[in-house]
Amino acid sequence: MTAATCDYCGATAPGDGLPLTWSTAVENGRSRVFCETCSREHLRAIEGKLDSEWW
Repeated sequence: MTAATCDYCGATAPGDGLPLTWSTAVENGRSRVFCETCSREHLRAIEGKLDSEWW
């Protein structure tokens, strides 16, 4: 397994796999992964199901 990379800011997760504090989303049929910082910063947009292009 490889380390996860944030699809918004490019941050890389420490170690292998996806940390529990990171979030995932499906946008236009593509799986997206967001780090803890981006997830917290854009929480309302994520909950509102806005695509990351709108953030």
